[in-house]
Amino acid sequence: MRPNLPRRQDESRGLRLWPVGTALALTFSTAITVAAAVFLTGWGLLDVQNLKPERQLTSKTLFDLVKLSFGVVAGAGALVALVVAYRRQRIDEDGALRDATRLHTERFTTAVSQLGEESAAVRLGGVHALAGLADDAPTRDLRQTCIDVLCAYLRLPYTSQTDFPSEDAGARHTYLALREVRHTVIRLIRDHLSLPPEHPRSWEGHDLDFTGVVFDGGDFSGASFRSGMVDFSNATFSGSMVDFNNTTFSGSTVNFNHTKFLDGTVNFNHATFSNGTVNFNGAEFNGSTVRFDYANFNGGTVNFEHAEINNGGIDFNHATISRDSITFSHAAINGGVLRFNDAGFNGGAIHFEGASINGGKLAFRDASFDGSIVNFDRASFNGGTIEFDDTTISGGVVIFTYAAFSGSTTNFNQVTFFDGFVDFGYAVFSSGEISFTDAGFNGETVSFDNAAFNGGTVDFNGAFGSSPSGIFSPSGQPSPFCLNLPRSWQPSTH
Repeated sequence: MRPNLPRRQDESRGLRLWPVGTALALTFSTAITVAAAVFLTGWGLLDVQNLKPERQLTSKTLFDLVKLSFGVVAGAGALVALVVAYRRQRIDEDGALRDATRLHTERFTTAVSQLGEESAAVRLGGVHALAGLADDAPTRDLRQTCIDVLCAYLRLPYTSQTDFPSEDAGARHTYLALREVRHTVIRLIRDHLSLPPEHPRSWEGHDLDFTGVVFDGGDFSGASFRSGMVDFSNATFSGSMVDFNNTTFSGSTVNFNHTKFLDGTVNFNHATFSNGTVNFNGAEFNGSTVRFDYANFNGGTVNFEHAEINNGGIDFNHATISRDSITFSHAAINGGVLRFNDAGFNGGAIHFEGASINGGKLAFRDASFDGSIVNFDRASFNGGTIEFDDTTISGGVVIFTYAAFSGSTTNFNQVTFFDGFVDFGYAVFSSGEISFTDAGFNGETVSFDNAAFNGGTVDFNGAFGSSPSGIFSPSGQPSPFCLNLPRSWQPSTH
């Protein structure tokens, strides 16, 4: 439930009231109509038409008629007084709103002018003044204007610097002062997004425009992004830690499209993603670490389409993915690391269709897949490493159809399959290695049907259970590639 603030467009149009004559005429007409309806209903219910009429007009009857007349006149007077009082209240409320808006505008002008001062202390005062104005804004739109100015201050040109010459202490102090002002803006936004939605000073549901902002630190931990537009597109996270720990993304769309993560750490640990969308489409991860450890994904969508992971890392360790979709379609891992170690997949899906792993690492160690889908359809693996070691696949599906393996290493060592399925159908193996060492197979849980083996090694050393399909030719002999089979799978035993 959001705070119930009036809309500014109502105020800008001015108070619209009908002429008093029209209002009274309409009021009396409505009253007469209602009275007539009540009279006719009572007439029918009491069956008055069948009562025996009295021809004699007594003094008691005359007295009752006089009382009824006075009652009608008094009711009409009360009705007129009610209409006039309502109009007066509306006019007073409109006047109070205009006065509050005028005062707000004056304070707003003063606060904004403080943001342009040279002194960092004065700018800090302006930041706090704007936040206070947003809290006290008489309309929702005026509150949004204050928030827009705070976000616009963060969007001003800014260069993150960490190293200064020892003799240039003044420049360093100036930079640190500006950095403190910017981090104060972020902290105030976080504080207001951490309040319950029904709190009168909650900013939940308002738009937040961080496009192109340079973040060299900042704390959004515990904030709730439940509605409204939140946009970090083309932002840069550099040189320090930005904290989204315990943040909630629910029912809203948050964009990190084409954002750059450089040499810093961004934490989404223990965050909750539900029934909303978070987009990292086209984002670049260059030397930074982005952590989603212990995050909970339930019913929402997180997109990393066309993202590039270059010597950086993204961690989803111990995360829980339920009924959720995480998409890395057409993403590129170029020397970077993407980890889902110890993650739990319960009915969710991860998409890597068309992705390319070029010397990087993709790890699902000790993960569990329960009815989930991991899709590498048409992905290319060029010299990287993919690890599914010690995972449990129960009713889940891992798809490598039409994938291309060239010089990469793919490990399913000590994996346990319970009604799960791994499909390498139509995949092309040019070089590299796929290892299923000590894996346990229950039924035809792995398929190499129609796969092309032009080089490389597939190692089933120590594997047990039913052999995968597609590794033997129709004549019963192994396909022409370097295949390491356990003794029980040797063609002579079939």
